[in-house]
Amino acid sequence: MQKKIYLISGLGADERMFQRLNFYNFEPVYLQWISPKKNESISNYASRLKSQITEEKPIIIGLSLGGMMAIEISKQIKTEKLVLISSIKTKEELPILYRIAGFLKLNKLVPRQFFKKPNPFFYWLFGAKTIEDKLLLKEVLKAADLDFTVWAINEIVNWNNTFIPENLHRIHGNNDHLLPIKVSTPHFKIENGSHLMVFNKAEEVSFALKSILN
Repeated sequence: MQKKIYLISGLGADERMFQRLNFYNFEPVYLQWISPKKNESISNYASRLKSQITEEKPIIIGLSLGGMMAIEISKQIKTEKLVLISSIKTKEELPILYRIAGFLKLNKLVPRQFFKKPNPFFYWLFGAKTIEDKLLLKEVLKAADLDFTVWAINEIVNWNNTFIPENLHRIHGNNDHLLPIKVSTPHFKIENGSHLMVFNKAEEVSFALKSILN
């Protein structure tokens, strides 16, 4: 019987982001984003999301926002391993511009529809260069729930976490424009890896995962 690993995707995304990864002898279980309640904190949201986890001391892999959510879940239950891909572990690693935007509530001034359609800036931010990269990003943005997106962005720019789990492992690209590596300390650094490296550098990310999981 295969051991389960629980995966949490990025903002508004789903399991398509992980489609190229090799999980070897593990059974992937994809946590599904749920609708946030009005003014819900990320902690309370994590408490509801963790109901999809059925094993004790699970292995959780979080991508981008999913990594932040994985840390919030790890505050509430014991985990065997926590793996962050293209994510951050504390508020200090959140880019200063994001923190300023959160403090000044600038994120609330951005029109909701801005997050629905990709543009050259989005492609650069995520590192989407090929037709396949751009198509995936376009599909993810199109399918994303705007209420969730607006809520999640507010929680990201106002994240105040200082807790660092002991069993934390990190994989990050050195060409990530969305969450730059310069303030983080990953265990595995993916050369020329962008924020979309889980898709366009899946072989290297899979190799790093294998080292962590085994």
